[in-house]
Amino acid sequence: MKKKVVSILLAAIVAAGAAGCGGSGGSDAKTGGNADVADGSEAGDEADAGGSRDAGTDADEGKVINIYSWNNEFSERLQAVYPQVKETSSDGTVTYLKDGTEIHWVINPNQDGVYQQKLDEALLNQADAAADDKVDIFLSETDYVFKYTDADADVAMPLTDLGIDPEKDLADQYEFTKVTASDVNGVQRGSTWQCCPGLLVYRRDIAEDVFGTDDPEKIGEKVKDWDTIKATAAELKEKGYYTFSSYADTFRLYGNSISQPWMSAGETVLKVDQKIMDWVSDSKEWLDAGYLNKTVKGQWNDDWNKAMSTESKVFAFLFPAWGIDFTLKPNWDGENGAWAVTNPPQEYNWGGSYIHACTGTDNPKHVKEIILALTADADNLAKISQDYSEFTNARSSMQEAAQNDDLYPSEFLGGQNAYKYFAPVAENIQMAPLSAYDQGCVELIQNAFSDYYQGQVDFDKAKANFETAIKERYPEITEIQWPE
Repeated sequence: MKKKVVSILLAAIVAAGAAGCGGSGGSDAKTGGNADVADGSEAGDEADAGGSRDAGTDADEGKVINIYSWNNEFSERLQAVYPQVKETSSDGTVTYLKDGTEIHWVINPNQDGVYQQKLDEALLNQADAAADDKVDIFLSETDYVFKYTDADADVAMPLTDLGIDPEKDLADQYEFTKVTASDVNGVQRGSTWQCCPGLLVYRRDIAEDVFGTDDPEKIGEKVKDWDTIKATAAELKEKGYYTFSSYADTFRLYGNSISQPWMSAGETVLKVDQKIMDWVSDSKEWLDAGYLNKTVKGQWNDDWNKAMSTESKVFAFLFPAWGIDFTLKPNWDGENGAWAVTNPPQEYNWGGSYIHACTGTDNPKHVKEIILALTADADNLAKISQDYSEFTNARSSMQEAAQNDDLYPSEFLGGQNAYKYFAPVAENIQMAPLSAYDQGCVELIQNAFSDYYQGQVDFDKAKANFETAIKERYPEITEIQWPE
């Protein structure tokens, strides 16, 4: 493991922030850890020994599978569809398999960077850990997946080393999810059961009041692109409504459109894409025009949650399937059927939990089975969609779901089949180029310009504050380049 890679890998240990999937916060900087392990001398030998085993043989495996995650989402889905599950302990910390193997769930919260800190510490100790203490599977989110799929870091095994052929075994997955889980050489080092296309979710009563209809097709025409939705925002304002709750609500759409990574591998110059600055200028324009609620500062806070209540004047949110189920639904205090979905002003993806086989695992056969059961079995993915209202990573199943209103109605959405709108967005998602610095940049650029939006600092000071914050988190950054 190269020292620069270790610097990124340890980012969670000394920094904090908030972002994430499923309503959870997430965050991540300095080089640390045992020098021998960091340079890969001893770690590489043991990793090769564990990673090169044929996952399809009957070789003895460990009796404990350690899975690192930030919540119980993956645990619930594994218990629901993995056929080897026998039972799970009452406290949820251990799942017992039929062959006597135990899955130990190591759950640490994303908030304040705790999850990544604990995972990174375990990864740095992987080579010297006892067999039953080794990390076997760990999960990552889109915001920081690149950090763990880095080829030099080599903490996530290539799927081919497990005996999984992505071209054959994962052929039905959406291509952008496979690219997201791959290193810069195109080697896939993870897989996901999720696909997270985003939609516009709107209040039916507000639509009726302002536009005289709540029909998703007609509302879709009023939000079909940014120019159109700006005109629609003016109509909403005239009636006393906000289009979105916060400037943070639109960030993912702009962030998905960047043309270059925040910082390329091997470089020390961080480049802020023009699309990010478009978000800054457009957000300021929308705030000044009264299309956003100035009292809602960002996301994942009490004001943002209250903006989803019956007392709110907010017309719409931009959410993937998990956002509707894990965030909007719990914050809504009214009856089912009050919300509906339609197309967003542009296609975007938000989130995704990736499953990685950890280099050095002593359970490659079990790990292979789990990854295939959760991300490649069509019946299992269909069950996850039906039981958890998730848009899963199986193109054929999701296309079928989009056409089957009877099988996939949403009670929360008043019986609407949201897959009808999710499926076309998923087909057109083009993921922005990833880097190991994405999470820090996404968090800190929003924090810096939030102060600007609130009138606490001017534009140039916001830029300077971002430069200071990002260099503190990633000391290897020598320069920040802003678009002309």
